[in-house]
Amino acid sequence: MSDSSAVFGVTTREFWHNISHPTDSTLGKAILSILVFAESLVCIFWIFTLSGLGEGYAIMAAVPYAYIILSYASLLVFYRTKKFEYFTFTQLVMLLVMPFFMQWAIGGYEASSGIAIWAILSPIGALMILGTKQSTPWFILFAFLAGLSWKLNYLFAGNSLPIPTHVKDTYFLMNIMGTACILYAVMRYFQSQKERTLHELKLEQERSEKLLLNILPKSIANRLKDNDMRIADSHDAVTILFADIVDFTKLTADMPPAELVDLLSQLFSRFDRLADRYGLEKIKTIGDGYMVVGGAPVSLDDHANIIAQLALQMQDELALFNAHIDKKLQMRIGISSGPVVAGVIGTSKFAYDIWGDPVNMASRMEKNGLPGMIQVSEFTYNLIKDKHTLESRGLIQIKGKGKVNTYLLKAQ
Repeated sequence: MSDSSAVFGVTTREFWHNISHPTDSTLGKAILSILVFAESLVCIFWIFTLSGLGEGYAIMAAVPYAYIILSYASLLVFYRTKKFEYFTFTQLVMLLVMPFFMQWAIGGYEASSGIAIWAILSPIGALMILGTKQSTPWFILFAFLAGLSWKLNYLFAGNSLPIPTHVKDTYFLMNIMGTACILYAVMRYFQSQKERTLHELKLEQERSEKLLLNILPKSIANRLKDNDMRIADSHDAVTILFADIVDFTKLTADMPPAELVDLLSQLFSRFDRLADRYGLEKIKTIGDGYMVVGGAPVSLDDHANIIAQLALQMQDELALFNAHIDKKLQMRIGISSGPVVAGVIGTSKFAYDIWGDPVNMASRMEKNGLPGMIQVSEFTYNLIKDKHTLESRGLIQIKGKGKVNTYLLKAQ
C-alpha cells in the first residue's frame, strides 16, 4: 500500500503514526481497525472452508461475504463523509450480529463450534472506543443474542447440514485461539498506550512539581497540594536580607536585553546555590534586587548568623563573578531581624511573600547602605555580634524611623 492510499480516511504513514502515537480519537480508530482487519481475515477463512464443502453450504458462506461487503462499503462512506461515529456504530453492529448469523446458518452451537464467541469483540471494542458507560448496551445486546441462540438452538440444529469432524475441530480451535489472540492483541495494545500515557503524565507531574518548587518553598507547595489555600503564618524570629547591584542601570545601559537577562541569571543562580546550601529561602528577585529570608517558612535557630554568613559569601561570589565577566559590579546588602507574617498571595500567579517591620528595615538598610558593604540593623547586630566582626556606622536617617544605629558587617 502506498503512502497515498488511506485507511479510515488517513494515509498509510499517518495510520501507522496514529497506531504508535495515538490521541484519544486516533486510539479508537486504531483499535477498531485492528478488530475489523482481524474479523476480515477470519471471514476469508470461513468463506474458503465453507465453500469447499459443496454448493449446499453457499448460504453459510454468504454471511461472511456479506460482512466483508458491508464493512468496506461503510469504510467508503466514512472516507467520504469523515463521520467516524457512523463507521464505529456500523462496525460494532456487524461485529455483534455476524457471528450469531453464522452460528444460526451453520446449525447452532455444536455444528458451528460456538462461532458466536466472536461477537464478544463488539462490546470489548465498544468498551475501549466509546468508554464504560456507552459500552454497556453493547454487552447487554451480546448477552441477549447469546441467550436467544441458546433458547432457539434446537431449531437451528434441526436445519443443520453435516459438517466433517475435522472442519468442526478446526473451527473450534480457531474460535478459541482466534478470539483469544485478537482480544490479547487489542488489550495489549490498549494497555501499552495506557502505560505510555501514565508515564507521560508522571513526567508531566514531575515537571509541574519542579516548576512549583521553583516558585514556592517545598513546605508551602505541599500545603497547597493538600488544598490549604489560605496560608498565613506568624514567625517570631527571622532574618531578612536585601541585596542590590549599585548603579546597575548605568552599567548595563548599552547591553542587549538577552545579555542583560543572562548576566543577572548567572549571578542570581550563584546566590540561589548559596541560599540552598545554608537552608535559606529566596523570596523573590525584583530587577537587580535579591531578597532572601532565614527562619521562614521553616524555623531556623541561628537564622541571623546564617544570613550574615550568606551575605559575606555573596560578596565573595560577586568578586569571582566579576573576574569571570571582566566587570566591576558592586552590591549594597541590608539585613534586619524580627517577627514577620508570611503567606501566599493570590490564586493565579501566586507568590510566597513576607510582611512586617523587619522587612521594611532590611530594605532601608540596603537602600541607605554603602557600595560594597553589608549594613545591619541594631536588632540583627545584637544577634550576631558574638560570632562576627562588625563596625558601628553610627546614627543614620531612615525613612519612617528617624535616626537609628546601624552597623557594618566586616567578617566572621
